[in-house]
Amino acid sequence: MPRRIDVELTSERADGTWTWRAAGAKQPKGDLDGTLLFAGAKVGDVVRADANFDVDGITIIGVQPPKERPRTESDRIEVIGTERNQPAVTTTLVEKSRRRERSGGRRERGDDEGRRRPKDAGPSSRRDEQRRERRPRPERAPRPEIESKPKPKRLRPGRAHRQEVLAALPEEHKPIAEQVLRGGIPAVRQAVDKQNEENKVAAKPEINAAPLVAIAEDLLPRLRTAEWHDRAEAALAEVDEIDLRDLRSVVVAADVAARDEQTRTLAEQLRDALTRRVESEHREWLGEIDTLLRDGRVVRALRLSSRPPKAGTPFPPELSARLAEASSAALTPETGSERYATVVDAVAYSPVRQNVKPQGVPEKPSDELRAAIERLASRVPQIAAEFGIEAPTSPPPRGARTPGRGRSRERGGPKPVPPPPSLEPTPPPASSPAPASGPATASGPATASGPADDSRAEGEHVEG
Repeated sequence: MPRRIDVELTSERADGTWTWRAAGAKQPKGDLDGTLLFAGAKVGDVVRADANFDVDGITIIGVQPPKERPRTESDRIEVIGTERNQPAVTTTLVEKSRRRERSGGRRERGDDEGRRRPKDAGPSSRRDEQRRERRPRPERAPRPEIESKPKPKRLRPGRAHRQEVLAALPEEHKPIAEQVLRGGIPAVRQAVDKQNEENKVAAKPEINAAPLVAIAEDLLPRLRTAEWHDRAEAALAEVDEIDLRDLRSVVVAADVAARDEQTRTLAEQLRDALTRRVESEHREWLGEIDTLLRDGRVVRALRLSSRPPKAGTPFPPELSARLAEASSAALTPETGSERYATVVDAVAYSPVRQNVKPQGVPEKPSDELRAAIERLASRVPQIAAEFGIEAPTSPPPRGARTPGRGRSRERGGPKPVPPPPSLEPTPPPASSPAPASGPATASGPATASGPADDSRAEGEHVEG
């Protein structure tokens, strides 16, 4: 279902498309078909747009022109002044001697950083000033600068194959195809509903949506293939520079959209390029973690280790041991509470979270630190134990029955469990002879009430 958002038009391209971004922000952003815009649209206009949000991104399916609010007299603010004529700005000059009298002459400029202090400042006030002076901080060795990676390009597909498919359609099918490209079958239904509302107001007959939807369903595979073809060619042209997420989305969509020999060949090339990109970025990822550890940037290395570019690949044992050792060395009794909480938070989502053993805990941990440890106790139970915090037990497996659930008695309590059967044999009564055959043993001892007869009947029935 489309959502309505405010977008700002940022530029116009030569092929008739416009770029946009969210009003007042840099993200999200994208492009839209110029045929959706109203007459007189220009760069910088902020308009209301109907957009579909899907896996491939945001697609604008409709744009509404900005509404101009008529100006009314209530927008004016009337300023009513006095009837006296007087200068707009007045100044009063005060003599220098009078300024000194007002200040009392009790303060004078100090000799240290322009501070003022009383004339009769004694030794105690001077000691207070010396205590307030900051102690010089020890000089730190400058950290080596890490080269920032260039921001990857976002995928910007063309429209050549889509225009080719549209040009080959009959004229009566082109409006339906344009709606399919904008929002799929739901866009066609919404367009028909909107047209029927207008026809109802104008006292015109309603349009039957069934044949139009059938045409849209027939055009959908071809249009989706053409749309994917445009995206795939744009991705292959800049396969080493575009964002890895965009490249993955094109490769995943190839399973449905690649329907002929040309698109299948293109999909195979993109799969090979994706594999090469993932392997390359995985090596760079490991190298960056190694560099961060050598530079002593433990928290950044932990954060980076939790975002591997190649999912499912095991973390190297040698690098894992170094990362765990550096993380343990960062958790000492001398570490401040804020720093301690930051390191534990980074450890909790890293692949070495079970191998980190803190060297100690702060003597007086802050409330914020204890709250952070309680929140992360299930992920780092060995660190929570150092604070005397017990990690919550893991939830029962899905589908397992827990005691007390299921049938309940009239009062709502669980059904009582019957006691286990007694293993000691019960001697038969003195009045009855000892049984000599198997059926009597199966029937059990006789009692003074009816159940004994029922038991014998059961034993005879089993024997027979």
